[in-house]
Amino acid sequence: MIRNYFKPFISFLFTLSFLATNAQKQQAPAYPLITHDPYFSIWSFTDALNESPTKHWTGTDQSLTGYAKVDGKIYRFLGSESKSYDVLLPASEDKSYRVKYTETAPSDDWYQTSFNDSKWKGGIAPLGDDKSLAKTEWKSEDLWVRREFTMLDNKTQDVYLKLNHDDNVTVYLNGKEIYQKDGWVHKYIFIPIKNPSTVLQKGKNILAVHVRNTAGGRHLDFGLAKERRVMPTSVSNALQKGVQFKATQTIYDFTCGPVDLKVTFTSPLILKDLDLLARPVSYITFDANSNSGKAHNVEILFNTSSNLAVNTPAQEVIANKYAAKGMSILKAGTTSQPVLAKKGDDLRIDWGYIHVAVPQSTNASQFIANSEAVALTAFAKARVAPAINKVTGKQLSLATIVNLGKTKQASSRILLGYDDIWSIQYFGKNLRPWWNKDNNSNIEDQLDKANTGYASVMQQCKQVDETIYNDALNAGGEAYAKLCEIAYRQVIAAHKLVQSPQGDLLWLSKENFSNGCINTVDLTYPSAPLFLVYNPDLEKGMMNGIFYYSESGKWKKPFAAHDLGTYPLANAQVYGEDMPVEESGNMVILAAAIAHVEGNAKYAEKHWKTLTTWTDYLVKEGFDPANQLCTDDFAGHLARNANLSMKAIMGIESYASMAKMLGKNDVYEKYHNIAVKMVPEWMKLADDGDHYTLAFEKKGTWSQKYNLVWDKVLKFNIFPSSVSEKEIDFYLNKQNKYGLPLDSRKTYTKSDWIVWTATMANDLKDFKAFIEPIYKFATETPDRAPLGDWHETTNGKKKVSKQEACWEVIG
Repeated sequence: MIRNYFKPFISFLFTLSFLATNAQKQQAPAYPLITHDPYFSIWSFTDALNESPTKHWTGTDQSLTGYAKVDGKIYRFLGSESKSYDVLLPASEDKSYRVKYTETAPSDDWYQTSFNDSKWKGGIAPLGDDKSLAKTEWKSEDLWVRREFTMLDNKTQDVYLKLNHDDNVTVYLNGKEIYQKDGWVHKYIFIPIKNPSTVLQKGKNILAVHVRNTAGGRHLDFGLAKERRVMPTSVSNALQKGVQFKATQTIYDFTCGPVDLKVTFTSPLILKDLDLLARPVSYITFDANSNSGKAHNVEILFNTSSNLAVNTPAQEVIANKYAAKGMSILKAGTTSQPVLAKKGDDLRIDWGYIHVAVPQSTNASQFIANSEAVALTAFAKARVAPAINKVTGKQLSLATIVNLGKTKQASSRILLGYDDIWSIQYFGKNLRPWWNKDNNSNIEDQLDKANTGYASVMQQCKQVDETIYNDALNAGGEAYAKLCEIAYRQVIAAHKLVQSPQGDLLWLSKENFSNGCINTVDLTYPSAPLFLVYNPDLEKGMMNGIFYYSESGKWKKPFAAHDLGTYPLANAQVYGEDMPVEESGNMVILAAAIAHVEGNAKYAEKHWKTLTTWTDYLVKEGFDPANQLCTDDFAGHLARNANLSMKAIMGIESYASMAKMLGKNDVYEKYHNIAVKMVPEWMKLADDGDHYTLAFEKKGTWSQKYNLVWDKVLKFNIFPSSVSEKEIDFYLNKQNKYGLPLDSRKTYTKSDWIVWTATMANDLKDFKAFIEPIYKFATETPDRAPLGDWHETTNGKKKVSKQEACWEVIG
């Protein structure tokens, strides 16, 4: 049963050349198109769908393109061409190569072609200090590298430097500086070389690179590439008239000359139906309507890049066409299939297979092309695709043509699915996806269920869309409702649903653009409200693995772990520092929240011994916390953290409340009294007149006390109402254009915590006053990427770190 007091707490927390269209107002930082899990997640980063290539949430191109041919004229409505490159001089991902290098400062002419590098060392690229990546070890501060190569023709145009470096770099080609950057990148970038024919030489050439390490890791890999040019096809951009943003759907309206085209992207993430939630299939629906009153010939070309199944475009793929379950299907995946071989942050899946399916009952054809341009040319010239059912190559295009015929009104759909085969490694055992947890299904079954159940699923999506919007609207107003719509698919797709070997549901998060941790407890905490309201079993799924880690004896400390590993490998905590009060408080509070939602403490009872251990730790160490890591330590560690102390108090009272529900009245009295006695002491130590301090007895500081929200939501009421009232009044005078800062140390904020803080307000007016700047951030931020949780309140820019950006689970 959904408790009404959770309703105000619905989680917003849930991470070019074109013909002019009418201006589209920014509704979100990025628009979800296909959203299922951290790997199968495709977005449009611009307001107009045909303004830019579609991308994986990390920002790497994963191209979907769509064209409508109306009476022979072609209109682009989806995506734009992604740049693609041919190898001129291979980087290590293309082919192994050797370089000459030194770690001792050479003479000033070291980068000239005439320099004698015979005394330099020789090594295989890449060079660096990560043994899993580097072929040649580099651990010093500076590295100088020379690479000789031969060009048979120096008249090549559109030449790019292909470079991956960490940190500061300067690159010379034949003695001329062609690139310099202070900083680092974490993947290959392509830098155009100006007038390459004047720099490249026929015969011998030298690329020389100086890279300097300033902090963190070391890495260098480089080569040359040529942009792949294609013969242009005459294409106009469809006029985008509008976009509707709903919880499970993004709906675009276009005009393609005399025909209006509605394109709907639906990912049926229905939280109450786990089998549907886990089904890795999205719909792309096309509805064509004549706006001239006459019938018109309408065809749709939908291209899916095989890059959806690779980590980098240099990986070779194999694609094939086949039929199954009354559908025509295109399938592509890497030839190497390195199942669960990679872990980390800015990665895309390179095992398993992307599938594009279309019902055979529709007038559709499918084929595999070497590129999108080839597919588009065939579409434009109405050529019959060659009968090739299997192709091996790179950056292939899976092309589907749907012929709607001569019509005034028609519709059709395409299904996009991903079979990852194995999803997660859990304490050494590989786990299949939830939809195939018993190994008795296959992707064709899932595509068939999606196809035959289309009408029913779309109706369920409509109901969920209405529920999410109306619940949030009634709880917090229009801006809040729109934020919840923006975040809904995003937060769900930051998780993977599997079943543990013990039979437990696991709903495992990926920490995005932070450090790639899996099942991070201080990400489970802010994302909790969505799942507590709509399916608490999923909240349990975020906690089951952490309980198992302790109860199996694999984690031996008297407080909760921070994580279970690095996604997708959940084998043990990898974070270098514990967060004992933070994570123990999180787990105990969330167990109590589940008990209050379900009206019983049966889940807590299963883990009572562990919860007792963690609560006793909070009693001993939580009230006046030592200098330790917490989830908000962007500005550094902090001792005597008042908000962290408040979490410990809420954790102790949470444990007491569960004891009472279980009839353990003596336990309730003991821990309730402990929590109650802590409150006046907390108020005394944190008092600073018109507000409470960031750290105990540190006058002139302040912070958001968002952990106090549980005192209201769970109806503990152990803190006087004057505490939250004083804080809210103080915060209202500290807001900037794009939100309330996290604390007095910096002007950046965490948008999730602002929502929790807003929930502490006693009236809707104050709640809205905190929410509206966050919505303003979402609709004005210059950083076009899925909604971030860490941003500057002064300019709306996302915060960046050496991991590039730390917007965590909301991504």
